Amino acid sequence: MKRIIFLSVLSVLSFGLIACQESLEDRCAREAKEYTQKHCPFLVSRDIMLDSMTFDKTTHTITYAYTVKGVLDDDEVLNRNSPRTLLLQEVRNSTNLKLYKEAGYNFCYVYYSAQRRGKQVFSATFTEKDYR
Repeated sequence: MKRIIFLSVLSVLSFGLIACQESLEDRCAREAKEYTQKHCPFLVSRDIMLDSMTFDKTTHTITYAYTVKGVLDDDEVLNRNSPRTLLLQEVRNSTNLKLYKEAGYNFCYVYYSAQRRGKQVFSATFTEKDYR
């Protein structure tokens, strides 16, 4: 009986150790997918909606896709507010991204127009050189 209990505990621990072997890439891909499924679309502010979060393993890039509406749904207005500078500051200061920044991942932000469906109005990608 003790042997059966021991083997049962050993097998549970083995599965636990295998589960802990998830690579950072796999973890990032899983978390991005789960976040999108659970939380998106997510209203970030009055005129900004987070549509999805994805991860590309080949380029190590986490991409956030947003839709803008209202006042921000204008290329000139959006770019006048220096979104690249503001986003870079957010990446640098984000504690949620610490693990991924330490691994040298890239962060891409893409904004689409709500009024002109599918038209990209702004995009910025930050590499390790940018946020370090």
